[in-house]
Amino acid sequence: MLLKLGYHDTDEKKRISIEDLADECKTFYIAGQETSGSMLGWTVLLLAIHTDWQEAARKEVINLFGNQNPHSDAIAKLKTMTMIINESLRLYPPVISISRKVERQVQLGKLILPAAFFPFGLGPRTCVASNFAVTEAKIVLSMILQRYIFTLSPSYIHSPFPILTVSPKHGIQVMLHRV
Repeated sequence: MLLKLGYHDTDEKKRISIEDLADECKTFYIAGQETSGSMLGWTVLLLAIHTDWQEAARKEVINLFGNQNPHSDAIAKLKTMTMIINESLRLYPPVISISRKVERQVQLGKLILPAAFFPFGLGPRTCVASNFAVTEAKIVLSMILQRYIFTLSPSYIHSPFPILTVSPKHGIQVMLHRV
């Protein structure tokens, strides 16, 4: 919507070109794919390590959806899943170059940053797709948990490696077992 407004702006100085519009769309696509993949990968790994939380999330998913695909009416009710995703984001934030921890409350002009973590940033520079990313993760994880139990591979070596996002140097190594 903002890109469309920028493209059609009546003020020529504020108007963006078709090339800039295309570049912004590419940025959204690439940034969203890489960061969402990182978030999902780390969350699956953490659930493979912490099987008690995996089972709690599976029970929540089955109670809400049964074997049906997740639906919008109940996605907001995934409380355990939300906690798990937030913990994954706290431990392994997808974008490592942005500080997301505020040790004490800070006021910057009119913006108040409470003491907390911000996996998607805050204020005018917050991630425009944060809600979409978390909803996407809830849907994907729900569908995986309905079908599979996953355990950590004995060959997994924990070695987080920063490239564009924080990724396991040797990949996410889990074993899938049908439920």
